[in-house]
Amino acid sequence: MGCTGKISLKQFLREEVKPALGCTEPVAVALAVARAREELGAKPERVHVLLSSNVFKNGATVGIPGTDGLKGNDVAAALALVSGKSEWGLEVLKESCAAAVGEAKRLLDEGKVSLVVDRTVHGVYVRAEVFGGGHRASCTIAKSHSNIVEVTRDGAVTYDAGAATSSGGCTAAEAVASMTWDDVMKLADEMDAEDEAFLLRGVEMNLAIAERGFEEGVGLGVGRSIREAYPDRSRADIGTRIKAWSSAASDARMGGVPMPVMSSAGSGNHGITAIIPVALYGRHEKMSDEKIAHGLLVSHLATAYVKSRTGRLSSTCGCAFAAGAGAAAGMTWLMTEDTDKAKAAVQAVVSNLLGMLCDGAKESCAFKVGTGAMEAYHAAVMASRGVALEAQGVVGRDIEETITNASKVAAHMGEIEETVLDILDERKNPAQ
Repeated sequence: MGCTGKISLKQFLREEVKPALGCTEPVAVALAVARAREELGAKPERVHVLLSSNVFKNGATVGIPGTDGLKGNDVAAALALVSGKSEWGLEVLKESCAAAVGEAKRLLDEGKVSLVVDRTVHGVYVRAEVFGGGHRASCTIAKSHSNIVEVTRDGAVTYDAGAATSSGGCTAAEAVASMTWDDVMKLADEMDAEDEAFLLRGVEMNLAIAERGFEEGVGLGVGRSIREAYPDRSRADIGTRIKAWSSAASDARMGGVPMPVMSSAGSGNHGITAIIPVALYGRHEKMSDEKIAHGLLVSHLATAYVKSRTGRLSSTCGCAFAAGAGAAAGMTWLMTEDTDKAKAAVQAVVSNLLGMLCDGAKESCAFKVGTGAMEAYHAAVMASRGVALEAQGVVGRDIEETITNASKVAAHMGEIEETVLDILDERKNPAQ
């Protein structure tokens, strides 16, 4: 039975918009390992991790913050076995140091970290089992990146999320999935000064990592290359600046720069796409902080609306089509203060970018983040002028039908997903 409960804006922001250090798939791996290690109550000797295909794909080749270029889910697991703290949630590895990285490398070299991918399991799923001192402990994360559903020690369940929430209640993601577009947008009416400050904190966080991304040698340098195409930056149009800054933030994040980003719908790259375009446009137009914050909230809400239908992780690039749709909605609201026109912007982005493939989190994601950000701006400009698509292709008669169609497409890309996984496996284990 689906969840049909109501949520407050406070709950939405607490669960769907939060700081994250590093790509959230290996972070989920690290969180599960850290929590299992804490439950073990003995010195950990080795760890075994079972992953869904989506988590494996997104964490296979992405940089792990603070490791000087090391990449992958196994690195995240090893580091968490040494120094992760579950109390930090999606920032589980933020206290790791050079000594911890050295110890993690030793564990990897000695074969103390093993990963298995279950291709029959999709979405967010991680089960980490830690062994040491004659004991074993496990932690399972499912549905969202920080959602711990079970913890065990020596086979006995010590924490069960189902029992802990037996009194009922929906997660924000579950509630949004049961709400109409208009109902989701009504949550923005609850914004108070505390929410405004939190939303603006996300701007400063994501622009700060973008600044780092403009530095030489960080990631692929996608954002830096775009910005340097305009030696006189004042001549670059706002769309190009949006693309440069968004790409630069992803350059830094995918390259493993140890700086947090404000995430959206469980993803840091989604947060970059959902936040930076809206903030830059609002500042370009010299709008008040309060108005920019409202636009940011519309962006986060629209991103969550799309993601709740298409899945937390899928074969399509959510950074582009889902968070891009959110950014388009947020900028359209800044231009018009009209959430109906924001619908048209969302539908334009979905029709444009739905087919963009997710082939895992990695440095080249900066290209996709930049594309989603810039196309969001163009969709907002179009929608603000009253242009809306009629039913065509995946675009339906209303936004609910459009997103339902998009979710059908995302759900039927299994063969493509298998092909991507085969490619990753072949690269890791080349034929002799």
